[in-house]
This record gives sequence, structure tokens and C-alpha cells, in this order.
Amino acid sequence: MEKKLKHKASKVKDKDLTPFTIEPLEEGGALSEIMKGINLVYARHYNRKYGHTGHFWQDRYKSIIISKDNYLLACGSYVELNPVRARIVEDPKDYRWSSYRAYAYGKRDVLLDKDPVYLQLSEEEGERRKKYREFVRGMLKEKGAMKGEMDRRIVYGSEDFVKDMLVTYHISEKIKRMGRQRGWRKNKENRPL
Repeated sequence: MEKKLKHKASKVKDKDLTPFTIEPLEEGGALSEIMKGINLVYARHYNRKYGHTGHFWQDRYKSIIISKDNYLLACGSYVELNPVRARIVEDPKDYRWSSYRAYAYGKRDVLLDKDPVYLQLSEEEGERRKKYREFVRGMLKEKGAMKGEMDRRIVYGSEDFVKDMLVTYHISEKIKRMGRQRGWRKNKENRPL
């Protein structure tokens, strides 16, 4: 029996640029089930349409615990700024597969749920869109399109949120690099005899 996968998402469509911001709902199953379903269904569609075989995504999905406040909004803008960081476009509104045009300009997109944090930007829709455009523009200017912002992160939020998650789930804030640390030979005890 096929299980319905319910989720909220921001999207960017490109085989190499396919990040989502997904919030699993209780009745929708675990995140791993949601990602498996998306991968299976979309890989089948993509393979039939373009005559390919195999998996759609190269690597395993990455999941990050994100606080439900401006950090969630920042994470959505991180997704929408991927084509800018990849130098596909200069402005996120120019990338047709991004959810940016729905949030910033009101373009209808049936795949999106309006995020509660986004809805809190303003009661009035036009003002909300304007504030979102300003927010993303700020991410572009102040944070360099958020380049490296999500690298190796496990938790993303305020200092208090991160501390709480680290203690609650017994995890580290970032994924540790594999292999030897840089400069390991400079330490005398690491040198070969």
C-alpha cells in the first residue's frame, strides 16, 4: 500500500541543484520515507522523459534541524539563492524553477505551502512580498548569497536553539571532516619514525 507523503517545501529544480526545505508532518511519515518517495517518483519520471536510468540524485539527502523563526526563512532563501551561487542567474527571480517568484512576487505555485514564518512578515500580501524580497536581497549582500552558510551543519538557529538541540539529541553542531586533519604532520607525535 502506498503511503501519502505530506510535507511543506521550498524548491529549486535542476538535476544538480535540487534542495528542498521540508517539514515532515506527523501524518506524513519519517523524513527518510518522504525523500525515498520523492526520489523514486521523480527518478521514474525523469528517466522515462529523458531516456536515463538509475537514481536522480547523486548523494544521500542532507537533513538539518532548523528553528522555526527567521532561521527557517533564511534556510528557504538559501535554497532560492542556489542558482545565484552557481552563477546560473544573477537574480533569484530569473531562475524559473525557484519558489522565489511565488514568495517574492505572488506567482502561483501549487507545489508550495506558504510557510508560517513567511506569513508573519506582514498581514498584507503586497507588503509581505516586499519584505521577503528585502530579506533575500539582504542575504545576497550581507552574507554573500549565504555561500558556505549550510556547509556541514546539523543544526541551524539561534545560539540558544543550537545549544538546546545539541544537549537534547547529543549531537555536534557540524559534521566533522573525514580523514586526517590539516597540518597533522606538524605535530611531532604524528610524524613517521
